Amino acid sequence: MQLNSLKAKSKRVTSMRVGRGGKRGKTSGHGGKGQTARAGHKIRPEVRDLIKKLPKRRGHGKNRARTVRVRSSFVPVNLAALSAAFSAGDTVTPVTLATHGLIRGKGVRVKILGTGGIDKALKISGLEVSASAKAAIEKAGGSVL
Repeated sequence: MQLNSLKAKSKRVTSMRVGRGGKRGKTSGHGGKGQTARAGHKIRPEVRDLIKKLPKRRGHGKNRARTVRVRSSFVPVNLAALSAAFSAGDTVTPVTLATHGLIRGKGVRVKILGTGGIDKALKISGLEVSASAKAAIEKAGGSVL
């Protein structure tokens, strides 16, 4: 056994070092020195009035103008999963996908992908369908509405 081959049994957890610069910001929680630390310090009223007149924006950070909008992405469902869950002649909608346990939640955007095969005639409505999946569904006798 060598010293360089030893490994710790538990993770090494270090507590955050406060007040030494770095990630806690300019003064690291220690307040300001100089003018702001002196008794009788007062910001001029003209500057304070200007600050109060600025529009206060939503978002993170100081007075951010724009917020990032998260777009909901599609939940993929493969043809093999549809073939296993549904019988021939069934209609596939977001509601029926949720009842069969293929998707979770309401208002989810779903896209049918062409992975796997399908041998049943299914009616697809209210869903996005890839080109390969549409060709396979129509070849099996189904339809995409």
